[in-house]
Amino acid sequence: MKLLRIFSISILFLLICAEAESQTIRLNSEQEEEIVAINQLKFFQDATGKTSFEKLKQEPELFRSNQNFAVKDFDPSSTYWVKMKVRFPEQTQKQWIIEFYDQTIDHIEAYIPDKNGKYKKLVLGDLYNFDQKPFLHKNFEIPLDSELKGTQEFYFMFRSATKADVRIALRTINRFVHYSLNEYYLYGLFYGMILIISLYNLLIFTAIRESKYLFYTFYILSVGVYAMCVDGVAYQYLWPTSPEWNQIAYGFALFLLIFWALVFGQRFLNTKVRAPKLHAILQWTIVLRTALFLYALFIDNSMFEKRNIEIIPLSLIFYAGIYVLIRGYKPARFFVMAYGMLFLGFLFKALLNLTFLPFNIITYYSLHICFLFEMLFLSFALSDRVRILKDNRDRALKRTLIQHQENVKLKDKVNKELENLVAKRTRQLEEKNLLLEQSNQKLYEQTNEINKINSLLDLDNWKLKNNIKEILQDRLINKNLTLEQFNKIFPDKISCYKFLEKLKWGQGYECQKCGNTKYSDGHSKLARRCSKCGYDESITSHTVFHRIKFPIEKAFYILYITNNKNVDYTLDELSEMLDLRRNTVWNFKKKIESVYQSADSSNILIHDLFTAHLN
Repeated sequence: MKLLRIFSISILFLLICAEAESQTIRLNSEQEEEIVAINQLKFFQDATGKTSFEKLKQEPELFRSNQNFAVKDFDPSSTYWVKMKVRFPEQTQKQWIIEFYDQTIDHIEAYIPDKNGKYKKLVLGDLYNFDQKPFLHKNFEIPLDSELKGTQEFYFMFRSATKADVRIALRTINRFVHYSLNEYYLYGLFYGMILIISLYNLLIFTAIRESKYLFYTFYILSVGVYAMCVDGVAYQYLWPTSPEWNQIAYGFALFLLIFWALVFGQRFLNTKVRAPKLHAILQWTIVLRTALFLYALFIDNSMFEKRNIEIIPLSLIFYAGIYVLIRGYKPARFFVMAYGMLFLGFLFKALLNLTFLPFNIITYYSLHICFLFEMLFLSFALSDRVRILKDNRDRALKRTLIQHQENVKLKDKVNKELENLVAKRTRQLEEKNLLLEQSNQKLYEQTNEINKINSLLDLDNWKLKNNIKEILQDRLINKNLTLEQFNKIFPDKISCYKFLEKLKWGQGYECQKCGNTKYSDGHSKLARRCSKCGYDESITSHTVFHRIKFPIEKAFYILYITNNKNVDYTLDELSEMLDLRRNTVWNFKKKIESVYQSADSSNILIHDLFTAHLN
């Protein structure tokens, strides 16, 4: 039993030693760098943020491993302690440094051992001025004592208001200098290209004054600022003594990138004409994204961390490009490819943060690579648009030249034909002039005869007019006219108004207010306006038809039926016949009866209204 206990303890000790050995980073004399993430090390998540380094050093069991830990699991409200055990080679003269990739970490406390076993505390982070770094480099680096040998334990404390990518690199000075020089060289090419493209498009805008080139310039500059924030270069060169900008610069630059991407995409694709519904959706997307940015900027800075929301505007403008391309706008092909690369870059960045993609040079700089291809494709799109416009112009010019040549040939042909026709026509005119002289004599004689005939026709027309008036008078006097017959006499409102005009002012106009006899046209049809007092009298004023709410020709028929004692229609029959409401017919008949009973002689309503003379 005692032997079994000893054996179990030995096995447990060996397992502990094996686990401790597996957590140790072994460096050899030939190695230049080693990169480890937090999920490859032991760490402690301090939710209170009050645990001290001394306590953690005395209680190593607080540190645990979690191989599934990723950037998305980082809790900004907690403090993270990471323990890294490194075995340095005994026989080497290499100078090592520790480097942290994530430039957005607010506060880093590094506890570095020396050759005597004591720890030195260093404080880093983007909350502090850039010149406080041990190395004036965009990343956070810590130089190590060249005399460190054997196995050493390093402790790091991380605290950040945003999700942090805790990734630690152990590098030699030579490796660091080599990669950093190459990296800054590539950054120079990348940002130099952005600057050149921006200046080029700005010059194009000043030359041709097309706003899409100005919007594209703003977009490219936004891409540059965003990339500088992602790289940490903005912290180094734009605001090294204002670290507070690091807290909002990323979200600010990302908003500008999305905003100008939407504005430029709308203008380049001309969605207002080619896709009006999508244009309205994009307009609302710009408004809502701006409102969200203002809320995050002035109220809740943590909203800047909601970066996945950018997939919505990017998807919309990408879909708009595909839609316009399908509808036949050829320059949209490069636009779709460009925004596809932008979409792909953000997708790679998200997958890297979620650890779905391995960490390497390609994945780390995938967003920059996609930005580079996007700028190239957008430049192709703009140049392709210019090329298509030039081709269209050349084709139009060629067609114009061909048409001009055809017009010259046609003109020569027509001129020749016209000369022949003019000569022929001249001969014909001379012959016809003789005929015209003869015809003029005949016309003179016929004119005299026509004048005599016209005199006779005028007399016949006067007699016919009188006969028509007499026939109309006879038909009105007829007491048994049907509605169809009555409508032939008064077919519309104008005929009724003209009839009332003859009754009211057939003997001359006299103002109802001042008695003046001079007038001008009033505001309404056939109305008269007194030239003295300005009284505007409508054609229905002082008649039973004044201010009626239904057609006056129907009112005429109701008055005709009311005066006709030989025909008696019920209210329902009149209502159905005239297509009026029963109350409307009843009210008008009541109005007629009230006028009958009144002693007001100024109201034009008499029993023999339709027998009045029409002259």
